[in-house]
Amino acid sequence: MGTKKVTVGILAHVDAGKTTLAEAILYRTGMLRRLGRVDHQDAFLDTDAMERARGITIFSKQAKLVLGDFDVTLLDTPGHVDFSAEMERTLQVLDYAVLVISGADGVQGHVETLWRLLSRYQIPTVLFINKMDQEGTDEAELLLQLQKQLNEHCIKVCSMPQPPDNADIASGIRTLGTGTDAVSAMRTNASDSPLPCAAPIPVPDFWENVAMCQEDLLERYLDGDTLTWEDAALLVKERKLFPCFFGSALKVCGVDALLSGLSKLMKEPEYTEEFGARVFKITRDETGKRLTHMKLTGGSLFTRQSLRGQTADGQEWEEKADQIRIYNGSGYEQVQQAAAGEICSVTGLSKTYAGEGLGAQTEPVLPLLEPVLTYQIELPPDCDAHTMLRNLRQLEEEEPELSIVWEEASSEICAQVMGEVQMEILKNQIRERFGVPVSFGQGSIVYRETIAAPVEGVGHFEPLRHYAEVHLLLEPLERGMGLQFASAVSEDVLDRNWQRLVLTHLEEKRHKGVLCGTEITDMKITLVNGRAHIKHTEGGDFVRRPIGHSDRD
Repeated sequence: MGTKKVTVGILAHVDAGKTTLAEAILYRTGMLRRLGRVDHQDAFLDTDAMERARGITIFSKQAKLVLGDFDVTLLDTPGHVDFSAEMERTLQVLDYAVLVISGADGVQGHVETLWRLLSRYQIPTVLFINKMDQEGTDEAELLLQLQKQLNEHCIKVCSMPQPPDNADIASGIRTLGTGTDAVSAMRTNASDSPLPCAAPIPVPDFWENVAMCQEDLLERYLDGDTLTWEDAALLVKERKLFPCFFGSALKVCGVDALLSGLSKLMKEPEYTEEFGARVFKITRDETGKRLTHMKLTGGSLFTRQSLRGQTADGQEWEEKADQIRIYNGSGYEQVQQAAAGEICSVTGLSKTYAGEGLGAQTEPVLPLLEPVLTYQIELPPDCDAHTMLRNLRQLEEEEPELSIVWEEASSEICAQVMGEVQMEILKNQIRERFGVPVSFGQGSIVYRETIAAPVEGVGHFEPLRHYAEVHLLLEPLERGMGLQFASAVSEDVLDRNWQRLVLTHLEEKRHKGVLCGTEITDMKITLVNGRAHIKHTEGGDFVRRPIGHSDRD
């Protein structure tokens, strides 16, 4: 086992070979004896029947491996644009990312979206340019494209070596099970000779290009000092260097260099002793148990430990962690304790939501990507709409971007989706889980509202034994800026804790405008005044009335 814990995600445009690379990584690190293939429907991380049938990743999966001194949790994310929200949720817990580029296609549109997301979440990134065995691919031309469209500090570490014989690649037999048996089966069939993690042999101009990334390194290099992998690792950590490896995942060519490079270019994050966790996903297992997937950012989590949090509506909750599971593909190992840096899945929690912070992680994370289409869900004549609405709320927990809405006037259920492929998957999910065949009606574009001039809104809440008042200044921003939140209130006027509570609630909620009831965007919301009562104010008082409402008893 490694002594340093890191979480590494694999991202790519669809069909770039992302899952194939994950398979090759598990194979070369000794976790699999034989390679599976996406087109053969036996890839280790394609655990869902819909994924195997379509040959694409729909749900993020995790696998465990050891790489030198590192105990790595590998997260395979969806590459299809329709499931990019699932991918973005995974970014919240990554320490490093491997961005897979198809050498045959170069930098595609979705790759640039992924790059912006990696920048937003400040994730150190290594690039693997795949499919370099295909005719017409050119390393120099692709590297120039990466430097022009992504970042000038995309620097080649290694060229693609000669592909091995296919007979050597697929030697051995792998047997997969499900549930806890899959973990032991995986270990039983693991390779007896995992990859040794010696430093990769870089191209001749690699260290010169590394020196060009930072002024003090350039001075050292020009003075004759020898730069080290530690120097390069610090640059990667600070997102000043983006190492590029070339190869073919299908032929397990260049994968060893990538893994050796990762072992030298990664650094373990610093974890606190105080318990903290980031929830990034909600799912249900085959028995219907609700699973809260989280990464521990500090301390430890024990079975039966009490956890506290706050729902998106501001209601506080306290529940116990019944089970702690460490997943590996479709299987898992049940443990009594999870340590900082680990990705685990917890049963027994019914109030958690994706993006929530627990313990020391108090601030929620809001997604950047949102659906652009809304559709009516058409139910069979004998299906009760209210029962189906409750069922769909389960799916909304797992896929918050669906934004399930009950239209009271028309007694219709509407959902927001990214595209046709997601709609097909959603129909399959509803049929398999709830036994109801549904269809989608005519779609429409998801609109957003904003304001043209600054305006101040006041919220006042004063029923018996409660009191809260909030003044918010709303100012328009340039298109595409989204929502920004700030406070300009003195702590002498409103305590810091109350201010934090107001801002947290504003960031968590999706606020509707007054023109046509769609969500607001492109404005700055500033807390400019507020009042609380030393005796009668409770935390929920600040979140129970929208802006502009007054309630007196």
